[in-house]
Amino acid sequence: MSTDIVIAQDLWEEDEQAVITTWLASDGGQVEEGDTVAEVMVQKIQHEILAPASGTLAIVKDADDTVSKGDLIGRIS
Repeated sequence: MSTDIVIAQDLWEEDEQAVITTWLASDGGQVEEGDTVAEVMVQKIQHEILAPASGTLAIVKDADDTVSKGDLIGRIS
């Protein structure tokens, strides 16, 4: 079973888009639930994306990609 990593609807207030600034975990690497796996920037504010589960990370969106609330950026299996 896999768990999706999505941009939370309540991460910021406006309907702005964000940019993935960096992945702190590698594609194919092991992550633990609650680890910070990525950072996104919206309106000059950096937001951390936490792993919702433990397992192997598969990155779907790359650093510098533009994302919106609800977008799938990775998957943990």
